[in-house]
Amino acid sequence: MRGSKISSSSSLLQRPTAVLLLGAALVFTVILVSIQSSLFTRNRSSSDLNSEDVRILSHFQSRVQQCVANRGLGLTADIIDHCKLVLKFPPGTNSTWYNAQFKIFEPLEYHYDVCEAILLWEQYRNMTTVLTREYLDVRPDGWLDYAAKRIAQLGADKCYNRSLCEEHLNMILPSKPPFHPRQFRTCAVVGNSGDLLKTEFGQEIDEHDAVFRDNEAPVNEKYAKYVGLKRDFRLVVRGAARNMAAILNGSDDEVLIIKSVTHRDFNAMIKELPNPVYLFQGIVLRRGAKGTGMKSIELALSMCDIVNIYGFTVDPGYTEWTRYFSTPRKGHNPLQGRAYYQLLECLGVIRIHSPMRAERKQDWSDVPSREVIRNAHAAALRLKKSSSSEANDLGPFVSCKVWGTASSSGPISGSSDMSETRKKSNYNKWEVKPFESLRREAQEHYFQMGGVSMYKMDGNKLDDLVCVRHPMPSEKIDQ
Repeated sequence: MRGSKISSSSSLLQRPTAVLLLGAALVFTVILVSIQSSLFTRNRSSSDLNSEDVRILSHFQSRVQQCVANRGLGLTADIIDHCKLVLKFPPGTNSTWYNAQFKIFEPLEYHYDVCEAILLWEQYRNMTTVLTREYLDVRPDGWLDYAAKRIAQLGADKCYNRSLCEEHLNMILPSKPPFHPRQFRTCAVVGNSGDLLKTEFGQEIDEHDAVFRDNEAPVNEKYAKYVGLKRDFRLVVRGAARNMAAILNGSDDEVLIIKSVTHRDFNAMIKELPNPVYLFQGIVLRRGAKGTGMKSIELALSMCDIVNIYGFTVDPGYTEWTRYFSTPRKGHNPLQGRAYYQLLECLGVIRIHSPMRAERKQDWSDVPSREVIRNAHAAALRLKKSSSSEANDLGPFVSCKVWGTASSSGPISGSSDMSETRKKSNYNKWEVKPFESLRREAQEHYFQMGGVSMYKMDGNKLDDLVCVRHPMPSEKIDQ
């Protein structure tokens, strides 16, 4: 009897325990299913998102392919996938440029990643391409390491004596960006090719809001009907900078921008000039075209809404570089450059003008619209972030690896020992330009970016930007 009571009591005790265990098991199952469902939904959503991005980019690729077919004058684009394509020259193209290093003639097809290209060039529209004091202040070891690389004949690989480095750079180092994204509506970048003599582009070039030229290219009445007379910006390599006074030839307004490095001998010349002189601070990336002309496009894109290029030998038959003002000289590989410039036109980055497109009323409807380009850029950015597991959506600041804040004011480029001519320099035209005098689109861009200036660090990566915050203007744009 007693044993029966004990057994009954034990059974009663085990029932609640079993119920609790069963309940716990049910709760655990519900949680597990919920987690699995959430993960499945997230993965499916991510998969759906990636599929949509691939669809957008595939559509964009087809637009690029059609654009090349319509505008490439024999070039064709073969699509590999949603990002990669191959630009091919027609059979029988005369490849005359010989690469002595690899002992081969220039190939007739070139592989490109459209996703990387559109990310790079859309990024350029938001960037600063002139070296400034704020960049050196914000960049880690900017004065110690980077500044030394921009000064020739320093005698050291680092700026151990900062005062000495500042003495070298102050003459051409503005406190903050003197030029702004979208500051000009249309710009002309004028190369030096001999094909400029085949069509009279001069008046058309002069009608642009700003004109960019390279190195020693002359601007005078002799060539006016071919290349125009307007002169706003000139990008020069170190060798050409040695002749900057002769190059400027009395033009007080033309801004001289030196590519690569400054030199202590340059300062003596700069002190006697009324022209603004700066150092170029563009992205250093391996791409499908080389030379000062390519850098001039980068410079123009950082300031202009629409970039038109002239004199870049971009059409079939021009397989050797010539110059409109001197005898032919050995240059860069022309077929590779032509293919890349054609790609850029069909990405909406530039507009090509040449003798084989002498009809001045060109139809640009076969070039992807800004809306199509923005959608493709957003899709390429999302795919890039998903492949690198980047979780934060920082919009245009996704590549900002270094942040800093600019001081409210700073020095205008120059030094105390400038000549009387130099003291009347046109630096003031740019470096103290009131915000409200910028064109509306430039003001809107400034507000959209929250007053942030973006600079490339260096190297061959698309990422790693230095981003500097500026004070926001007190007055908003009139709507």
